[in-house]
Amino acid sequence: MTIHTVLADDHAVVRDGLRMVLEAEPDIEVIGEASNGREAVRLAKRLRPDVMLLDVAMPELNGIEAAGQIDELALPIRIVMLSMYSTKEHILRALRAGAAGYLLKESAATEVVTAVREVSNGRRYLSNKVSDEVIEGFMHPDPQQTSKTQLEQLSPREREILQLVAEGRSSIEIGKTLFLSSKTVDTYRSRLMHKLGIRDITGLVRFAIRYGVITPD
Repeated sequence: MTIHTVLADDHAVVRDGLRMVLEAEPDIEVIGEASNGREAVRLAKRLRPDVMLLDVAMPELNGIEAAGQIDELALPIRIVMLSMYSTKEHILRALRAGAAGYLLKESAATEVVTAVREVSNGRRYLSNKVSDEVIEGFMHPDPQQTSKTQLEQLSPREREILQLVAEGRSSIEIGKTLFLSSKTVDTYRSRLMHKLGIRDITGLVRFAIRYGVITPD
């Protein structure tokens, strides 16, 4: 049985490398590619693959938010996150969003085939280093991580707007992307700034970088 897979990463060279590794296997076929999280969600709806590999740090909609939206589709799609982050916070956020696997980019070339096969068979797959982080987290839990973080206290729509604002998009541009009026976008932006206790756009950008919503250029 062939495992139909979709790759989502904003770097074409990463997608090309993963495609080469995966398609060298007789039981895996890459049926689509996306360069941002919003495009990945559209491909999930249209192609309905068995497995999706999502980069955590993607423009427009990051991989964790995309995973959450794909999970809400209630389709039999298994998600593996690709990430340069090995922190417990990123791992747990990804798992809460519905990811079945978490693969560090530094080991993706050697682990991606195993990860795709494992999750397609209904199991979880975590990179070795990630597994150590998660076990350590369970054995020595951080009290600050037992409750929702500031980021998780925002609604999914507020997190979408946070990312787009932090990427430098105007209210008009964000409205066109999300099919909202610019006035509604301004209302959302004011609300999330109030929730976070942040007074300016620079503060929002710093917050987004600190939580891995965007990566610094």
